[in-house]
Amino acid sequence: MKPRHWTVFFLLSLIWGASFFWIKIAVQETGPLTVVTLRITFAVMILLIFLIAQKHKPPSRKMWVPFFIQGLFSAALPWILITWAEKSIDSAQATVLNATVPLFTLIIAHFYVADDRISPSRILGLLLGFMGVVVLVHKDLGVLLGPESGGLDLPFFGKVAMILASLCYGISNVYAKVKFRNVPPVQQAFFTLLLVDAVMWMTAPVIESPFTLPAKPVTWIAILWLGFLGAGISYLLFYGLLQAIGPTRVSLITYVIPVVGVTLGVIFLNETLDWSLAVAALLIVVGVWAVNRK
Repeated sequence: MKPRHWTVFFLLSLIWGASFFWIKIAVQETGPLTVVTLRITFAVMILLIFLIAQKHKPPSRKMWVPFFIQGLFSAALPWILITWAEKSIDSAQATVLNATVPLFTLIIAHFYVADDRISPSRILGLLLGFMGVVVLVHKDLGVLLGPESGGLDLPFFGKVAMILASLCYGISNVYAKVKFRNVPPVQQAFFTLLLVDAVMWMTAPVIESPFTLPAKPVTWIAILWLGFLGAGISYLLFYGLLQAIGPTRVSLITYVIPVVGVTLGVIFLNETLDWSLAVAALLIVVGVWAVNRK
């Protein structure tokens, strides 16, 4: 990874780490499908500007199905699952469970990407990163797994939804690497979101009836962040980075996201800053290094 790759890597970590914070705010007023539909729409708007500015030729018709499949697994399904999950679990737990993406990506990429095989150093890096995540929320995990957790309640299904969202991301990471090798990042980002956006506008008003737009300014701020930065700009950066460094390495962004999420909690929600944050950050950084070392 070159310096510019690391710059994009950590920029995406900051954007997506903050996105879980904004999802929690947005879903307090509106339904998950409404949040996701508006998020994708704003993302398509900002990406259209980049598409026009770069004057790309329209993709061939045979790419429409792959674009839709990618949009389904990279945006629509995981965003719906995550947004629904955050109605019952807090954003910190969501970011931690999202850190399972590299595990799914590593396993899937091993079978479909020739230059992204499982190796001892990668397994070590993934384990170190996951240990960092565990240290970061060891108290929460005790409540989650303990007998006082309450069994199969709504928060439990919220956590299951987060795991399924991580699986969707793992599938989409590898699928994009295999199917879109020669497709410019702005085309990947725009057309994958455009197609699923059309489907969302047809289904969201029916499922979440009556379909109502947010009324609170803070909700609109959250959705605008999620659309313009958390989806539009970030996906433009993500697809370029994916083709440059591969799906397993790029999925390690999800190991840095919990550090961002917890930091936001400390700053804005007056959460306690203790030793676990420093230890977890160290493990995560070493894990990222181990996966990327030659």
